[in-house]
Amino acid sequence: MHYDPIKRSLGNVFNRTPWLRRLFYHLLDLLLLRTWHVHRELRQWSRGRTQDPLTILDAGAGYGQYTYWLSGLSSKWQILAVDVKEEQVADSNNFFRQIGRPQVQFAVQDLVLYQEPNSFDLALSVDVMEHILEDVEVFRNIHTSLKDGGMLLISTPSDQGGSDVHGDGETSFIEEHVRDGYNIHEIQQKLRTAGFERIEARYSYGEPGQISWRMSMKYPILMLGKSRLFFLLLPFYYLLVFPFCLLLNWFDARTTHDSGTGLIVKAWK
Repeated sequence: MHYDPIKRSLGNVFNRTPWLRRLFYHLLDLLLLRTWHVHRELRQWSRGRTQDPLTILDAGAGYGQYTYWLSGLSSKWQILAVDVKEEQVADSNNFFRQIGRPQVQFAVQDLVLYQEPNSFDLALSVDVMEHILEDVEVFRNIHTSLKDGGMLLISTPSDQGGSDVHGDGETSFIEEHVRDGYNIHEIQQKLRTAGFERIEARYSYGEPGQISWRMSMKYPILMLGKSRLFFLLLPFYYLLVFPFCLLLNWFDARTTHDSGTGLIVKAWK
């Protein structure tokens, strides 16, 4: 199914006022399991750094929820958030101006082409690489753009059932993905090819996370794809499943997984 039209519809609803957009970000932070894992890594990275004048690249910023969260940790951090969608970039720039965070700038950029040598202390790529065929080129550009000692943090589906693909004959229910998921050794090798030397990778979305993802994301998206009338039922659906999803997310984010449908990868220049 086409995921972007549904995301666009949600964006149109929550972009109406800054208050609604803030609410949307907070709901995403609770509901999306990848956010639990990404925030955990970012908290670890940010310890002792909030008073430092650092520069951050949100590579493939989407709605901008990670830029919003990071910009709330320190006003001293300069954040450049890039995406290919012009309308989304314009909406985000307007929102961050409205809430008074001038240290944040959104820009239209193609990650396959974009690089800014030796500019960033941290680069963030959350659920982006599964959409880009030329992944090694993107990794090279980010490596070039990081300062010495800078870190790249990636969240992406794995080949252990990522994109909800569990066998050779299956395809992802999200058609915008150009790959169903990375083998953990494959992505490490591609990062080394791009110039990174120190790399750490672990699985996310273990069994608790997979159940939560189906309940909180897959089933609602499939139903919205069939009829937009489900928007009216969505609040009642989440009233039932939300507490269970929160508990499952909490367990998944605090458990070490031998396998999982997601990957969290850190690489240093």
